Amino acid sequence: MSVSNLLTSRWYGALFALTGITLLLAALFYQYELGDDPCQVCIHARLWVSAWAITGPIIFFAPQTFAIRSAGHLALFIAGAGLAERALYLYRLENGVGDGSCEFQLGMPDWFAVDRWLPWLFEVRNLCSYTPEIALGISMAEALLGIAAALTLLTAVVWAVECGAWLRQDERAL
Repeated sequence: MSVSNLLTSRWYGALFALTGITLLLAALFYQYELGDDPCQVCIHARLWVSAWAITGPIIFFAPQTFAIRSAGHLALFIAGAGLAERALYLYRLENGVGDGSCEFQLGMPDWFAVDRWLPWLFEVRNLCSYTPEIALGISMAEALLGIAAALTLLTAVVWAVECGAWLRQDERAL
């Protein structure tokens, strides 16, 4: 299987599902084992990561049509951009560059009250200040920003490759 076939196949969805699940497990480890409670913006980041973890299996199991894969790419791209924005916000806050703060409430509407439905995963328990160091002096915000940028770029490249292949196929049909 070539790299382009791998990235445009069901395994692309599995990559995002595993990435999302791994990031959520890491966040829960830091929260429950190391005592680094999440702030409002951290929970927003978890929501975007959860979108990856949910969209990945949908892409994996859904029929492999161009329209469904494109919808999946769009969802992954939006989630990646949302995660990058939240990670950048956190990075700026922890480095004293940002202009903003956060609250102890998640701020979601009643019809999407994930903090009440799954408090062990989405409950705000801290105010924004800093994110813990992961390794080698890299903070969680910096790591999230890098991961979000890399996976969003990967999504854009794979989507562009698929669109190009679809357009070439469409030209042959004419």
